[in-house]
Amino acid sequence: MMELRKFVVPEVVFGTGARALCDRYAVNFGSSKPLIVTDPGVIATGLVDEAVASLRASGLSPVVYSAVSANPRDSQVADGCALYLERECDVIVAIGGGSPMDCAKAIGILAVNGGKVSDFEGIDNVESPGPPLICVPTTAGTSADISQFAIVNDSSRRLKFAIISKTAVPDVALVDPESTMTMNPYLTACTGVDALVHAIEACVSTASSPLTDLHAFEAIRTIAKNLAAAVRDGSDEEARGAMMYASMEAGMAFSNASLGVVHAMAHSLGGLLDLPHGECNAILLNSAIAENYAYAPGKFAEIGRALGIEAGAFGSGDGAAAIVDWVSRLLATLEIKSGLSSRGVSRAVIPALAKNAAADPCAVTNPRPVDESIIGNLYERAL
Repeated sequence: MMELRKFVVPEVVFGTGARALCDRYAVNFGSSKPLIVTDPGVIATGLVDEAVASLRASGLSPVVYSAVSANPRDSQVADGCALYLERECDVIVAIGGGSPMDCAKAIGILAVNGGKVSDFEGIDNVESPGPPLICVPTTAGTSADISQFAIVNDSSRRLKFAIISKTAVPDVALVDPESTMTMNPYLTACTGVDALVHAIEACVSTASSPLTDLHAFEAIRTIAKNLAAAVRDGSDEEARGAMMYASMEAGMAFSNASLGVVHAMAHSLGGLLDLPHGECNAILLNSAIAENYAYAPGKFAEIGRALGIEAGAFGSGDGAAAIVDWVSRLLATLEIKSGLSSRGVSRAVIPALAKNAAADPCAVTNPRPVDESIIGNLYERAL
């Protein structure tokens, strides 16, 4: 008998030019004054000006909120919500990577439900859905345009917390590979590894299912074949399109299967030390694979085959080492250096990091049950 599983995704339009449909969807939602949530880096690419022009051409009066940082703060959510209410906006359009999209989700939740954004921390704690949300992702990795996760940095606690709710699933994801063409090589590398970690953790999650595995393995195969090419030549449209597709597939997997200890630890690092999320995932991945392998050897063997590793490695008992070696070689190719210590992480902060990571919802579905002690050891290994 198969266990019950749910599978929730937004309406998705994928392909070159998808972002040009933003005004059509806003009009269909009955909008007259959409709030665009973005950040200064995305504004510099011209993508926001393009969206504003198309929305105005359709008779709408867009309002732009761009004070969003990496690891978006609770104060930014509050400020964005205040602007949304003050200007009487009616639809939210998120243009950017994970930070603007997470901030947009939280703004919508707060605008409808009131209170503080931390009131909605955890799983299924949002009573009413926010206003219609249209997402235009500009990075190939976070999949916030697909997922039911919103990650927010609580400034007072120096903690990134997760809001996990079906109400956080965007209404529409306009997934346009052209939107990623302005990413620099290092951002391409880090967001691509983030997508890989999404897929791997979704595969071995205790909440995985055939529904999610289908998407996770497709993402792994596609990333293995295309990430290095996308980093090597940012103008390679085929590689860019493949990575955008892989990010979407990984998002469909992890949004419904959840994640694991890598993301729990990366959230803790981002909250306490404000480190980049994708880079954290890259540095932490190998220690987690080595720790988790014995608890899901069959799944890891399938992951290895999806990566292109010879099947014989998994019959000889060296499967974990084979995957770790593959990941290490990929990170070297992408020029993502190992070692948390080089990013300013010291042993002194590991107890606080481990405490926060152990309480993160992503840790719950890790294949090996983890506690502060195990997580602390993983941080030590990654120094």
